[in-house]
Amino acid sequence: MKLIILDRDGVINQDSDDYIKSPDEWIPLPGSLEAIARLNHAGYRVVVATNQSGVGRGFFDLEMLNLIHKKMHRLTQDAGGQIDAVFFCPDVDEANPFRKPNPGMLLEINRRLKCTLQGVPVVGDSVRDIRAARAANAWPLLVRTGNGTATIEREAEVCANVLIFNDLSAATDYLIANHQ
Repeated sequence: MKLIILDRDGVINQDSDDYIKSPDEWIPLPGSLEAIARLNHAGYRVVVATNQSGVGRGFFDLEMLNLIHKKMHRLTQDAGGQIDAVFFCPDVDEANPFRKPNPGMLLEINRRLKCTLQGVPVVGDSVRDIRAARAANAWPLLVRTGNGTATIEREAEVCANVLIFNDLSAATDYLIANHQ
């Protein structure tokens, strides 16, 4: 099984400092849904792993989060793709083992899908994503969308030895061309 794990905000959809609090605020980044479809067609199972502290902060509830994810699934399907699962951590507490940069969410994906994370690409836009991937023994990839450009500028040392792409579409092109 080929697996890829994607962060949500800033990788698949536009991010916001005010949080994505409703389906109307969830806007896919150009080419991201088509990239997911291309990953599927190349044999990848696509799983999303996302911190959603807006729930823990009371900005929106689990019902609203489910509506946001329903929109994400529908638009991905409309583009010819499929997201197999969405794992999220609603907690604000940085000590929660499931909140990135901690690896718990990725290790739960490993446990539930009964697969190794060794070499599994984890595409993110922040240092949290890189650290979680490394801690889970997965393969961190960084995109410049969302917080990616700021992450590269602020965290050059953490980004060392991490492949950096303009967006999910470019990361997808690389993976399909080099890891069939």
